[in-house]
Amino acid sequence: MPVLKRPPSLLVGTETRDDAAVWKLDARRALVATLDFFAPVVDNPRDYGWIAAANSISDVYAMGGTPLYALNIVGWPRTQPFEILAEILAGGQEAAAEANCPIVGGHSVDDLEPKYGLAVTGMVDPRRFFTNAKAKPGDVILLGKKLGTGIAVSAIKKGVAEPELIKEATAQMKELNRAPAEVYQRFYKSVHMLTDVTGFGLLGHLDSAMRASRTRARVDAAKVKLLPGVRELAREGLVPGGSQANLAFVSERATFPEAMTAPDRLVLADAQTHGGLLAAVDAKAAPKILKALAAAGAPAVAIGEVVKAKGAPPGIDVSGEITAAPVR
Repeated sequence: MPVLKRPPSLLVGTETRDDAAVWKLDARRALVATLDFFAPVVDNPRDYGWIAAANSISDVYAMGGTPLYALNIVGWPRTQPFEILAEILAGGQEAAAEANCPIVGGHSVDDLEPKYGLAVTGMVDPRRFFTNAKAKPGDVILLGKKLGTGIAVSAIKKGVAEPELIKEATAQMKELNRAPAEVYQRFYKSVHMLTDVTGFGLLGHLDSAMRASRTRARVDAAKVKLLPGVRELAREGLVPGGSQANLAFVSERATFPEAMTAPDRLVLADAQTHGGLLAAVDAKAAPKILKALAAAGAPAVAIGEVVKAKGAPPGIDVSGEITAAPVR
């Protein structure tokens, strides 16, 4: 079977498990290409459409790019009212409009389960794009948004989510990552790694970044912020299968405090929907970046640092314990 030689214009492909591909056009322009879609995560169809579209666009932001346009991806059962699909598409259109990213077409198929998302094309300076592969020892690890949307979605689907959790989780999933991405672009020289936390969870995406840069991450669990009540829900077993798979996958390269319970480990591995940006930044610039993120309305927290692997395989060392109080 013939093997296609890697084109020199392909700056980022699949080798580092990055958020999107980057294709160089010329000395000052490169395209960012990505797509994402998933089944409903909330009951309100317009909110679902908004969240799915925002999640798709986020991959462009994570690469340091600006979205140009998008195409709808739709799977829809013929047995379901098309008025609901119209609401989903309207939500997606609203999110794309906020991102200044026109939806210019798309494709739909008959499916057993509703699915929606976008294929997004963006633009980035080929000299200034981000990747998950360049974290350096001494970097401070910054995390935006709270963890727990995977657990929240499971609780919503089972009808046991508290109103406060539904409200906060929905609002967070709808929040574009545009503002923090613009801050990181301003501090480009000090930002060595950037990705967004989605289906592989905090531990999964951080594990990919550490393996790509051949380093280890030290994470203080006490610094990680959680949505209200998700820790208690995890203790009750309301954890999606994806989160369990995430933990199983990273465990061979991760260490945890002996006293940390399985539910707390699962919270750190929880599969997120449109989570926050995860960055590794120069330690000297970290305070200024955190201040700028807060001023932009996209606060983040420092959750750890990058260190040399020192003979150990790239991975993650977790310390401390989750301190978020359960809310029910």
